[in-house]
Amino acid sequence: MNPESIRKLLEEVRAGKLSPDEGVERLRHLPFEDLGFAKVDHHRTLRVGMPEVVFGPGKTPAQMAAIFRKLAKHGKNVLATRATEEQFSAVKKVSRAAKFEASARAIVLRRDHKGYGKGLITVISAGTSDIPVAEEAAVTADVMGKQVERIYDVGVAGIHRLLAHREAISRSRVAIVCAGMEGALPSVVGGMIGIPVIAVPTSVGYGAAFQGLAALLGMMNSCASNVTVVNIDNGFGAGYVASLINRL
Repeated sequence: MNPESIRKLLEEVRAGKLSPDEGVERLRHLPFEDLGFAKVDHHRTLRVGMPEVVFGPGKTPAQMAAIFRKLAKHGKNVLATRATEEQFSAVKKVSRAAKFEASARAIVLRRDHKGYGKGLITVISAGTSDIPVAEEAAVTADVMGKQVERIYDVGVAGIHRLLAHREAISRSRVAIVCAGMEGALPSVVGGMIGIPVIAVPTSVGYGAAFQGLAALLGMMNSCASNVTVVNIDNGFGAGYVASLINRL
């Protein structure tokens, strides 16, 4: 449910196309639908402007399919993150139009192709090994509002690769920067452009990287004042917040 769908429903009742009882039936599962093992939040789009997203780990393929089917019934985009191919196989049986974005580990159903952002979201990765997290961010931002550009493998070990994209980055309204190792790239990007930079530490690196902790601490101590940080490997969170910023 979103403001437009509720307005349309009320107009159909007023025009006599739907009876009041039929209108009540449509609203029966607002704000949530209880499946026993999950309470599907159909009210979230109305509250915050973004639909509920399904987090894959810990869910059986059958549970994933059931949740996905309920969300799909409402006619909007559906996104499941950190999904497996087994979960996708189950989802495909209840939603033939769903796609598996393997690089992002995401199941996506695209219904709404309208662009909601006011500008460009650029997703940047330091290395090729950071691409799975960067893709999670990019796919999330695309599903939530479109206008996404990717710039990958431009880490500080070869800074000329990043500088070659200076003009493209400067057109952005928000930048998402994913990096492991020492996590230096967001500070460099933040020093180049005067827009919000969402830094995503990844768990890429050798022993003393501590599965992304070194990158997280480095990013949190960035001297670039326009850099903010999400959790380790949280491409979804970065893509979601970037989409909200891009709507302002």
